[in-house]
Amino acid sequence: MIEEFKGSRILLVEDEETLAAGLEYNLTEEGFTVNWAKNGREAVNYFEKEKFDLIILDIMLPYVNGFEVAEIVRRSDPQVPILMLTAKTESGDKVKGLEIGADDYMTKPFHLQELLLRINGMLKRKSWYAQAIQVQPVFNFGNNVVNFETLNCLHGDQEIRLTPQEAMLLKYLVEHQGEIVTRKELLEKVWHLNPEVETRTVDIFIVRLRKYFESDSSNPIYFKSIRGAGYMFEKNKTST
Repeated sequence: MIEEFKGSRILLVEDEETLAAGLEYNLTEEGFTVNWAKNGREAVNYFEKEKFDLIILDIMLPYVNGFEVAEIVRRSDPQVPILMLTAKTESGDKVKGLEIGADDYMTKPFHLQELLLRINGMLKRKSWYAQAIQVQPVFNFGNNVVNFETLNCLHGDQEIRLTPQEAMLLKYLVEHQGEIVTRKELLEKVWHLNPEVETRTVDIFIVRLRKYFESDSSNPIYFKSIRGAGYMFEKNKTST
């Protein structure tokens, strides 16, 4: 584990006791502080009383399911990383989890080392993002206003709520405005993913940002594709 993340607090929400006990032990051995919630109701109680650096959240839970827990978390904390953990393999569940605001998704069974890599990657993103928004918490371009702290945005009079992944991508593009940024760079720097595996991820999220912030998403003026190279964010000359 990265030394700076030792002592980070993790809320583990899992009703399979054998799996949860093993995860609690291994995460503790790695230097994390772990609270284990055995159902969705316990998870909400923990979250309302204490502050966590990351949440590992199963979907199929008694009383309150993982999707509902994620929605409750996101209403009050748009930035705490959420890793969804489930035995389900349907792509619809993955999409729903990401749309609600989960940062990552793993399917059981999984290797502990992969889980640890995902956790470290999520904590690195959180650390980078927290530092980045201190410099520029609110950003304006064209008729758009982005609040990187609350993730609430305006496109004219239309209100938009970004997911953490969308906000991190946008923040990185803003910090490198006027520069060509490759898909490989975005995957490694923003998501800490293997660019050889996740080549479609960036394209999907760029489409979302265009839909939110471009007046004509089919003819973008802010989020430009650079053929054979990647993407470039340009703040329009008429922006404030």
